[in-house]
Amino acid sequence: MSSSTVITNIAALVTNDPSLGDHSPLGLVRDAAVVIEGDRVVWTGESSKAPATDNRVDAEGRAVLPGFVDSHSHLLFAGDRTEEFNARMSGRPYSAGGIRTTVAATRAASDAELEASLTRYLAEALRQGTTTFETKSGYGLTTADESRALRVAARHTDEVTFLGAHIVAPELADDPAAYVDLVTGEMLDACAPHARWIDVFCEKGAFDGDQARAILTAGKAKGLHPRIHANQLSYGPGVQLAVELDAASADHCTHLTDPDVDALAGSRTVATLLPGAEFSTRAQWPDARRLIDAGATVALSTDCNPGSSFTSSVPFCIALAVRDMGMTPDEAVWSATAGGAAALRRDDVGRLVPGAYADLTLLDAPSHVHLAYRPGVPLVAGVWRRGVRKL
Repeated sequence: MSSSTVITNIAALVTNDPSLGDHSPLGLVRDAAVVIEGDRVVWTGESSKAPATDNRVDAEGRAVLPGFVDSHSHLLFAGDRTEEFNARMSGRPYSAGGIRTTVAATRAASDAELEASLTRYLAEALRQGTTTFETKSGYGLTTADESRALRVAARHTDEVTFLGAHIVAPELADDPAAYVDLVTGEMLDACAPHARWIDVFCEKGAFDGDQARAILTAGKAKGLHPRIHANQLSYGPGVQLAVELDAASADHCTHLTDPDVDALAGSRTVATLLPGAEFSTRAQWPDARRLIDAGATVALSTDCNPGSSFTSSVPFCIALAVRDMGMTPDEAVWSATAGGAAALRRDDVGRLVPGAYADLTLLDAPSHVHLAYRPGVPLVAGVWRRGVRKL
């Protein structure tokens, strides 16, 4: 029989259950405790009412919230794009090849090198409170390289996404139709067994609406559920396509028409916002306030990748969302936990309620608001994942 542990003397416990505590979306419980047994939460409530347990951890008046759910990352890559970033931030024109630079490095890397890189970034994210993450292929763009990336990823997470449709492979740049045929045929056949999701970059210079629909529809036929890179660089069909296909999330959502916002608000497709990308490219910020006020479900994620958002820090993204995207601290924390879970169609993470996984983040602060109030400060003082303390 597994032992039980109570974490007590919690100044503020974010449960994301509005039936608890202050009955807000965060379900904030003051002077709280949470009980873990095995890999699950079995009780939450006021410290004075906590049941007896085998072990006790004193939170010493600090805040506890669900582990962050990072629902959009690109961690299967090799190489470095420091020069590209430096040129962009220095205002100089630069043509480093963008994604193609990473594709070349990733193809040249061994499986062991890819896995070592992945585990390094996962450890980095864990230290910052991330306990659930999604990650994608998309830097191989051949059948062999995409499938091996997914096999490596599947050893570390259940939330694996096939993104063969990141860009058209360089060797087929003059024949995008042939590449779409490859992605929806041989490549999909090889990759589907190792993934849960299928994604496509629906954008000028990548894949248009018809190509994206063909790719996502083929993935659905193989049992993969859609997500989509939508409306990042310009207005386009991505959001409407996401809603049409019941995609779990439309990611980026920077350039939205009123019908796009209405479509998201009237669907269960989550608008996943990725402020690290706007920060790192000096691009227009997504308008989270507009989406939230319309009734859309919003998630926050890092988009960790070597080109446009090389951060694994959800706390950093929370601070950006509050400062520059119109979100309140409560909304940003909800979106980085329960919102991320919704973007993965999960109800066993992103919440601290009986039956959910015991994924918790302990802050060296009395309130979750400090994540935005003290940007850049390493506030994560403890992390439990599946009931085991990792930090």
